[in-house]
Amino acid sequence: MKNQNKPNQGPANEQSESMDTDLHQLFLDELADLYSAEKQLTKALPKMIEAARSEELKHALQSHLKETQGHVSRLEEIAEDLGESLDSRTCAAMAGLIKEAAELLGEQKGKSTIDVAIIAAGQKVEHYEIASYGTVRAWAEQMGHDDAVELLQSTLDEENEADEKLTEIAESIANKDAE
Repeated sequence: MKNQNKPNQGPANEQSESMDTDLHQLFLDELADLYSAEKQLTKALPKMIEAARSEELKHALQSHLKETQGHVSRLEEIAEDLGESLDSRTCAAMAGLIKEAAELLGEQKGKSTIDVAIIAAGQKVEHYEIASYGTVRAWAEQMGHDDAVELLQSTLDEENEADEKLTEIAESIANKDAE
């Protein structure tokens, strides 16, 4: 019957505190991964813009490049607000997606399907980002990082909008051009 009147002590609470610390570290690790992903994307998007044939697609990619630069800034703001720094790391998933996109663009260069290939590569990136931002946003909410939740939700909304715009372009222009 030890510690009956002390709810903040004991193995269950120690496990909870450990989980909180572990989740916070995992959250920071994933933010750093996203930071790397967004920085890689700011370097890859200009190549996609240059390769695109459709003016609507070029415009959408240019717009998303500006948003992506804002995503980098938001991640820096979140880390600063938490008194943390984002570890230097390379997001292997984004590196793979960008490598795959570059190969696809090389294969489609000069073909009528180039815009469709760009959209496919872009949507793979967006879906990765949507999954990642959704996860870290949920963790931020669980940990009570309200400012981070708001910033991450803004980015998540923009990623979803970018994905929807790519779908719209694919359905209205690129798929018809590729026929």
